[in-house]
Amino acid sequence: MLQHADKPLAERMRPVQLRDYHGQAHILTAGKPLFEAIQSGRLHSMIFWGPPGTGKTTLARLIAQHSHAAFMPISAVLAGVKEIRAAVSEAKLLQQQGQRTLLFVDEVHRFNKAQQDAFLPHLEDGTLYFIGATTENPSFALNNALLSRARVYVLNALTVAELVIVLNQALTDKKRGLGHLNISITETIKQQFAHAADGDARRLLNLLELAVELAAAKHSDCINEAIAKEVLVGSVRRFDKQGEEFYNQISALHKAVRGSDPDAALYWFCRMVEAGCDVRYIGRRVLRMASEDIGNADLRALHLTLAACDVYERLGSPEGELAIAQAIVFLSVAAKSNAVYTAYNQALHHAKTSGSLPVPVHLRNAPTALMQELGYGKNYQYPHDEPNGYVAGETYFPHGLEKTQYYYPVERGLEIKIKQHLAYLRSL
Repeated sequence: MLQHADKPLAERMRPVQLRDYHGQAHILTAGKPLFEAIQSGRLHSMIFWGPPGTGKTTLARLIAQHSHAAFMPISAVLAGVKEIRAAVSEAKLLQQQGQRTLLFVDEVHRFNKAQQDAFLPHLEDGTLYFIGATTENPSFALNNALLSRARVYVLNALTVAELVIVLNQALTDKKRGLGHLNISITETIKQQFAHAADGDARRLLNLLELAVELAAAKHSDCINEAIAKEVLVGSVRRFDKQGEEFYNQISALHKAVRGSDPDAALYWFCRMVEAGCDVRYIGRRVLRMASEDIGNADLRALHLTLAACDVYERLGSPEGELAIAQAIVFLSVAAKSNAVYTAYNQALHHAKTSGSLPVPVHLRNAPTALMQELGYGKNYQYPHDEPNGYVAGETYFPHGLEKTQYYYPVERGLEIKIKQHLAYLRSL
């Protein structure tokens, strides 16, 4: 059994001094506002936004320590307005004793609007300082009133190099870590653990602790390739199916296709598939790309993508994913045009803002005698009876709305021919 096993290794190795904190150099180096505020003990309310295991809670603790403030943590997963009121009452008592309070709210995005609003008056009157931690985009997850009273700091996933430093500290620290066990592990395997942790220091230390326990069960102090493989199998990448990272990766896939980069598009597709994204959802987004970014420049794009989605429905995973990949590559290398997308948005704007203009009488059908008496369809010219199948000078817009060109074909793919044809008809 491991010594000091009353707490997980990740909790035991939580930095207690700012010099032991790794990562976030973009906000924690000399001259940066947050670093200078910490060093001087100045407090202000803030939001820490970043993926799991980047040190949000630890940094909040260190800030409280440096500013000599009482650290009061609550979790939005477990707490409600009752717990907020209790924390405020305690902070008021401490304030009367000349003690500042730093209230740390983990997963703050899980609080609803009323719960978030409950903090506001106490931030205003200085009863407490507030640090909220979230993995979600604060622009969407938090109230504007709360955001206006707190500065947002973005915490980045730790690099492989930073994670290796964290791992080495855990292996050598004899008081809180595993230094007393004299664990043997190669640099190559350390790199494997750091890559598998995917920027998350907590995950890294949990993986390391599991590996040490497996080695101990084999009466060994060596973490070899076999143990590493056993521990790291099934390690997954960050992919929140409801949150920021989900939409970031979908956006990256779309932009890679639009940018005609099949390799990057395949990479993002595989990242999402490997992380467990619903391939049907990806298929729906790829269908959108076929219309939005290829359009009439290559009419095969939409047909091929529809066929790929159908193949996936027939074959399922993993066989059907190849068809979606084929469609993604085709869309990436196809001629691009957003002419239909642009035209649709402009026409939609006109439709919304021009009111309920009546259909011109000559464009109306007249299936009854009464409609014929009212002149429905009168003076309508049938294009098929005209030379070139086109009625020169005819208008199909309602009265009161000027004839407007929305669709401008581009000089790519099939739209070259479409542009030439429309230009010819307009010249008539």
